[in-house]
Amino acid sequence: MKKKYYNAEYKQQAAYRVSLGQESIPAIARDLGVSVTSLRNWIAQVEKRVNPFPDSGNVILTPEEAMMRKLERENRELREEIEILKKAAAYFAKNLR
Repeated sequence: MKKKYYNAEYKQQAAYRVSLGQESIPAIARDLGVSVTSLRNWIAQVEKRVNPFPDSGNVILTPEEAMMRKLERENRELREEIEILKKAAAYFAKNLR
């Protein structure tokens, strides 16, 4: 039987689901199709946050950190758009004279 592979994001979401406290660890493990031991290990790794899932290719972020990165990226994109619009406005204003 081939061992199942779960990426870091999946593990983080599972650990986050436990942190919500709405379901028990065994219930979540059963729902996800993983062992309780695996789920507990994932939780411990996320809590340590020291390269919790090596070789998974993903960096684990708290929901707040993920939101911060998203907002920073969006902010950067909006600033670029503003610069483009400023240049376009200057170009068209120059041609109106």
